[in-house]
Amino acid sequence: MSEAAKWYVVHTYSGYENKVAQNIEKVVENRKLHDLIQEVRVPTEKVTEITDGKSKEIERKTYPGYVLIKMVVTDDSWYIVRNTRGCTGFVGPASEPTPLSEEEVKSLFGIDVSSTVEINFKEGDRVQISGTAMDGFIGIVQNINLEDRTVDLLVSMFGRETPTTLPLSQVVAVED
Repeated sequence: MSEAAKWYVVHTYSGYENKVAQNIEKVVENRKLHDLIQEVRVPTEKVTEITDGKSKEIERKTYPGYVLIKMVVTDDSWYIVRNTRGCTGFVGPASEPTPLSEEEVKSLFGIDVSSTVEINFKEGDRVQISGTAMDGFIGIVQNINLEDRTVDLLVSMFGRETPTTLPLSQVVAVED
């Protein structure tokens, strides 16, 4: 296959998202079409729900009525997805499969793990905070967490050293 797989959105009957995903995965497994349909996801999020003073964590569908599929669009893959029970069609003009952009995929699935992070400061360096309520404050880098993309700072506020954690995007190196 010379064409790369892309993410597409499929519209389903509400409440049938998991069943549609399972049916598509079953057909892919039975017909050995892993090279055409690579991944099927029902976007969910964990939410803490408080009822009667008790909190419990539940998993809620982020986009009810939709299933995300990473696939190469061919006549076979299109037919399989379109004719799955509970599926009403692809999201796009005239129900034509329209791939999601890279930005949409990043926002749906979180930060792109494959991207690298480049920073121009290290532990012990002075940095300036920007884009927050502490805009303009100077802090000293205590720790850099590349996985979480955060930085721990020691900021001098009102004559006291105050520890704070900020996203890497809100910290700029200070030229000495």
